[in-house]
Amino acid sequence: MIKLSKRISEISPSMTLAISAKANELKAAGEKVISFGVGEPDFDTPAHIVKAAKDALDSGKTKYVAAAGLPALKKSICAKLKRENGLDYEPSQIIVSNGAKHSIFNAIFATIEEGDEVLIPKPYWLTYPEVIKSCGGVPVYIYATPRHGYKVTAAQIEAMITPKTKMLIFNSPCNPTGAVYTESEIREIAEVCLQHNLIVLADEIYEKLIYGGETHFSIANVSPEMKENTIVINGVSKSYAMTGWRLGYLAAPASVAKAIASFQSHSTSNVNTMTQYATIAALDGDEKPMLDMIKAFGERREKMLEVLDSMKCYGLDYVKPDGAFYVMLLCYNLYGKSYEGVKIHGSLDLCELLLTHAKVAATPGICFGDDDAIRLSYALSMEEMLEGLRRIAEFAAKVQ
Repeated sequence: MIKLSKRISEISPSMTLAISAKANELKAAGEKVISFGVGEPDFDTPAHIVKAAKDALDSGKTKYVAAAGLPALKKSICAKLKRENGLDYEPSQIIVSNGAKHSIFNAIFATIEEGDEVLIPKPYWLTYPEVIKSCGGVPVYIYATPRHGYKVTAAQIEAMITPKTKMLIFNSPCNPTGAVYTESEIREIAEVCLQHNLIVLADEIYEKLIYGGETHFSIANVSPEMKENTIVINGVSKSYAMTGWRLGYLAAPASVAKAIASFQSHSTSNVNTMTQYATIAALDGDEKPMLDMIKAFGERREKMLEVLDSMKCYGLDYVKPDGAFYVMLLCYNLYGKSYEGVKIHGSLDLCELLLTHAKVAATPGICFGDDDAIRLSYALSMEEMLEGLRRIAEFAAKVQ
């Protein structure tokens, strides 16, 4: 019998697997399930990006390339970071990986030692703590409350720092809450991180998906010193509807990037070559399809919030999101009550009942460290979204 390693045994299984499996079973049986759990745009990848990949294939660009990324792509990423974020990087400081998740793993693997503590504001993207644990680190959570817009303060961060604290994971715009930190809030957080010499892993994958006049500010842009303590994570999956293409990237201090490049050369080597040429087209090409997509998300967001306002009479509430494409629907007023005789104890129970009785799939907040809510995505058509919200309202009205 093969004995599993300690590190793999400590990884928690996904709590959403049972719900996802049941949703798929219902769909296979012909049921019309509305899914609010999707973490990807429902738009096709823009045609000029697809064409660039086809052109690469047609011209024989199907061979191995440098493990850390095509030089031309790294140059385009540097230009993007300068143009949009005010950040100066050399191509040698850029690592192209198989999605932003891979970039996050590389960054944590390269910097976290056994027993190092990593601060994570919660609610958090569920992969962060699992990657930290797999690399020997210890996740430490800072609760971002709904009252404060799901944002942690510099004072909260400082209060959690111990001699073992090595890193802060900073995600703005945030998955799952949609929270967007202001420049002044980010500068205050950066000051604390610099005082305590913390590495900041800045996950900026949703940076373009911002609404209502808010803007994105990279924590690496606070100062040259902060940039030297920051590893910026980004990619093209969310902004360019390229989730299945699997390309993310990081920008880091030269010594960190060099170490990660060496590691990646022994683990995955290069991202598939055609995707890299497609990404050059995404970063350098026509942005109108992306802007149209963001506009559509903004319209759906406004409509979702309008409908959710009408559902407050059922004990439901939300915190207005300024970015990404998610809303955390606060449902704790339903806990302890019952639906058709079945008691609701928390977000997992609620999601299971919604799926069984309303044919609505949502993500339990407990997956993100916050059992008071469920996550709803508005990365689905307006028609489906409105029908799904109608079903949730009808369900909530019957909870007693």
